[in-house]
Amino acid sequence: MSFVSYRRHRFPPVVIQHAVWLYLRFTLSYRGVEELLAERGLDISYETVRSWVSKFGPIIARRLRQCRPRPSDRWHLDEMVVRIAGKRMYLWRAVDHEGEILDVLVQRRRDSRAALRLMRRLLKKHGSTPKLLVTDKLRSYASTFRQLRLTCRHEQGLRQNNRVENSHQVVRRRERKLQRFKSAKSAQRFLNIHAAVHNSFNLQRHLIFDPPCGSSEPRQLRNGPTLSQPHETRSAHSTLRSHARTVTKPYEANPPELGTVERAAVVQRAGSRR
Repeated sequence: MSFVSYRRHRFPPVVIQHAVWLYLRFTLSYRGVEELLAERGLDISYETVRSWVSKFGPIIARRLRQCRPRPSDRWHLDEMVVRIAGKRMYLWRAVDHEGEILDVLVQRRRDSRAALRLMRRLLKKHGSTPKLLVTDKLRSYASTFRQLRLTCRHEQGLRQNNRVENSHQVVRRRERKLQRFKSAKSAQRFLNIHAAVHNSFNLQRHLIFDPPCGSSEPRQLRNGPTLSQPHETRSAHSTLRSHARTVTKPYEANPPELGTVERAAVVQRAGSRR
């Protein structure tokens, strides 16, 4: 597993991890992370947050991917159009039937060569062939599967590929927040990091088994570990979430003052009665 070194940095590792977690987990800009850290008494520039994400983001994403279990054998493939530096490019994406992002690839074309490159990356990365492939009606997929001699079932049809279509929405939100990607290289780097973090917190309701009402049994993931709390995810997901729980300790000395709005409303209400 990759070792993360925080030497020669002014702030402790807990602060750096929390800043990177905020930017990758939520739809925030660098300036938004700067304001959230300033609320906790930390004077950190948005450029510092950007450098932390660029340096530690790939390492954290690599460690998260190493902790992930093997995805299912039902894959959904799709592509969407993105505008990068004024040019029309295509974002190829592959997810499994549970919404796990398998791979993301930014390419200039939407043809059989681009589909072949995506499939080769998937087969090399996961080391196994799927039992079912679901795509849209793009003919490049069928020619690619014949070229790779894949014998798995291939399905095409209306609304059968909604799983990967819904996965595009997260990228669209980040694209609007970033005011579009600036280059294909930076987009590919960000999407690789974002996919690893998204998979760690992507726990959908259909994957949770609810015990009978009134039972004291803990929740359980289908074919997975036990959940001791309603919103607790798998044990491998705790890498980034633990940073969020521990980061609040250095700032407990000066908690923010509460009740300002309520007191102002009471004063205004008392003045109106007079």
